Amino acid sequence: MFKTRLISGILLVAAALVFILAGGEVLLAVSCVVSLIGMYELYRVYKIERTAAAGAGYAAAVLYYLELYVHWIPDRMVFVIGLLIVLLAIYVLAYPKYHASQVTAVFFGVFYVAVMLSGIYQVRMREQGVYLVWLIFLCSWGCDTCAYCVGVKFGKHKMSPVLSPKKSIEGAVGGLAGTCLLTALYASVFRAQMGITGAQVAVLSAISIVGGLISMIGDLAASAIKRNYEIKDYGTLIPGHGGILDRFDSVIFTAPVICYLANYLL
Repeated sequence: MFKTRLISGILLVAAALVFILAGGEVLLAVSCVVSLIGMYELYRVYKIERTAAAGAGYAAAVLYYLELYVHWIPDRMVFVIGLLIVLLAIYVLAYPKYHASQVTAVFFGVFYVAVMLSGIYQVRMREQGVYLVWLIFLCSWGCDTCAYCVGVKFGKHKMSPVLSPKKSIEGAVGGLAGTCLLTALYASVFRAQMGITGAQVAVLSAISIVGGLISMIGDLAASAIKRNYEIKDYGTLIPGHGGILDRFDSVIFTAPVICYLANYLL
């Protein structure tokens, strides 16, 4: 199991490296496809993955990614309201096929998966985005790895004993410290290429702490949904890891945070 997980992890990182370095239309298309798969996994939890309501959600995700590329919607609030109206229309016209919670899940899925995950593309397309985008993964996967290592060695106090009994407060602190140090090291090494000052290295390190904290919330939130519906994994697409949502649960939360903090603080 460990060998399978390790090989899958290496291949996943390699694929991420290729697609993110490519950027542009390639990254946009891959992000859209990954989002659609993640939405399918989420909708499957609610048993609506192949319904008209879910179809509206998938279509909305595709339209959103097209909007990121061609900027065809003058106000994105129109997109939000339009999606809600379409879903409510499906709900009432097909009544009583859907439960209200299922329609809510479709609406939630578009933003929880597609919109938030699009932060990767948005950061990558910034000036110096080819360097900044890796902060997302340092704050999510880096924090998770550091938290695991510290937690196994020093973890004594449970962070969330009911939801995730293996996670400890010591591990969480180690994860945040680790991602901060990794970010500081990364930013220092690529400081010239990124065109940032020493003060901005410190800012990025501070951003990484916030990103790491948010990544933990994302991880626990995805786990909470699984606990509510008594499932082990969202899918089996990635051997040893589960589905897209199992592997990208923390990235989903970290991506928009890094995107907006980078916009306002750099």
